[in-house]
Amino acid sequence: MRIRFMSELSHFCAVFAAGWFGAACVWAGALVDVQQGAALHKQGALLVDVRTPAEYAAGHAPGAVLIPLDQIERRMSELGAKNRPIALICRSGNRSGQAQSILERAGFTSTVNVAGGMNEWARAGLPVAVGDRSR
Repeated sequence: MRIRFMSELSHFCAVFAAGWFGAACVWAGALVDVQQGAALHKQGALLVDVRTPAEYAAGHAPGAVLIPLDQIERRMSELGAKNRPIALICRSGNRSGQAQSILERAGFTSTVNVAGGMNEWARAGLPVAVGDRSR
């Protein structure tokens, strides 16, 4: 089953990154690596950082929108349509996984969790912005 899921996930990322944002191409609960998360963001997915404002200010993915995990439920209206592609990121992938579960329960259908979070993002040499401005 794991092999099949990874194959399907690879297909999902290839299709998603190609710009096909239809709900049929996105599986709820998907986990992507930081390279895939960056590609999805570049293709138009909303990148939501669910860490604290202090963590965000210390270093975040450029273009990421800050919505701390403890605010995600009351700020869902800022995310747009429930089928909008959304990539969630935190420090390591734990809080973003929690946020993904919250959004899925609320009916969001096109969410992915960026595995390894900002720790892995920085290790991969992806760009990191510093400061407290969210978009």
